[in-house]
Amino acid sequence: MQFPRHLRAGIAALTIAASVAGVTACGAGSRTGAQNATAVECDYTMPKESTTVNVLAYNSSAIDPFTNTMVKSCTRDKVTLKHDPIDFGGQVTKTTATLAGDTGSYDIIETYGFVVPGFAANGGIVPLDDYVAKYKDKYKLDALSSQMREAMSYNGKLYGLPMQAQMFILAYRKDVFDKLGLKPPTTFAEMIAAAQTIQAQGGIKYPIALPWNATADITTSYQAAMNSYGTDFLDRSGKPQFTSDASRKALEGLKSLLPYMDPQVTTFDQPKVQQQMFNGTAAMAIMFSGRMNDLTIPTNTKLANDFAFAAPPAVAAGAPYLYSRLSVDGWSIPKNTKLDKDMLFQMIASSVSEDASKAAVPAAYPARSGMVGDNSSKYATAANGTIGKTMPTPGNPAAAPVTNAIRPVLVQIITGKVDVEAGMQQMQALAEKAAAGN
Repeated sequence: MQFPRHLRAGIAALTIAASVAGVTACGAGSRTGAQNATAVECDYTMPKESTTVNVLAYNSSAIDPFTNTMVKSCTRDKVTLKHDPIDFGGQVTKTTATLAGDTGSYDIIETYGFVVPGFAANGGIVPLDDYVAKYKDKYKLDALSSQMREAMSYNGKLYGLPMQAQMFILAYRKDVFDKLGLKPPTTFAEMIAAAQTIQAQGGIKYPIALPWNATADITTSYQAAMNSYGTDFLDRSGKPQFTSDASRKALEGLKSLLPYMDPQVTTFDQPKVQQQMFNGTAAMAIMFSGRMNDLTIPTNTKLANDFAFAAPPAVAAGAPYLYSRLSVDGWSIPKNTKLDKDMLFQMIASSVSEDASKAAVPAAYPARSGMVGDNSSKYATAANGTIGKTMPTPGNPAAAPVTNAIRPVLVQIITGKVDVEAGMQQMQALAEKAAAGN
């Protein structure tokens, strides 16, 4: 990313690779160029020989500022940082390959909270705590959000240096809402009521746009709906929760939105949802925050000035959390890199420095606390109001294989091919098997 969803060795790596796409595709498809690179301090000890540092990070508007800053700032003298443009799917494949053997092709990899536990449990990435202790003053690492550091940790150790987070945001057509006397919805019921009014009076046939791609995003949406009720796919002990009351309510809540979305919704990833908003064929969309800045750029759409942003709704009134997921992205160091890990850590630390983090706004929501004020962007207030009302992500290595296992049945439930109750039982059985084999 997914957010969130990345890897292991051998066959296990392929299992995770199939499921990670559901969370981190949150930013895939960049509209931000290398011009957003910022020059920052990157003062590592120069190696004796010419060295190439290969960086693996997918292109997105939220990730590019950090990648570009690292490449620009840390390339000097005998050291060259190399980052080739790549989409999220390509990153998944290359991450699997680079972590699977004794020697990998990459020295720094972008990871996120959903997959860090799996990578850490299998020894694919190294703990960073000693480096953080060594360089915390130089790079002011104590200012990195404790919530985001926890999301990049496993068994009490930090395995990914957080760079930025993404949470769900509601984007809506303020011009349409104002004309019809509507307010941003705070529950699914209110969102449906607004959609009904827009269908009847606003001239938009399918007012709601959500990324429910059947190969990835649908599980993220289901998890967000369960999270709204305070329940996740796995409880703290690792037991699957697919037959819970929260699971049932989440599925029913998602299905209730179908009449107001394009019939092809299970083919829509976030770029396609963005396009619905760009083209004016939808009036409301819920996506990761990394997608929001693109909506505000006039060269992307003539409707840029008509969009407004709010915290996403809860699935139901009184639910403890919003319909949201928190995907924390960061940098990890593969165990099998042949380069000096101390040097690599200073490179990733420089990319999340204070200056680098400031420069990443508004495209990203940096991990460094206090970087995003309510006036930082058109959607900053919504982001600040959402992050604290999003259920924390549990760090369990079984999360990725379980997510992968239940996805085909989930799609059948959402599309009406399998009854909710029967589907819940099927998902529970598949999840228990996947968790046991993890």
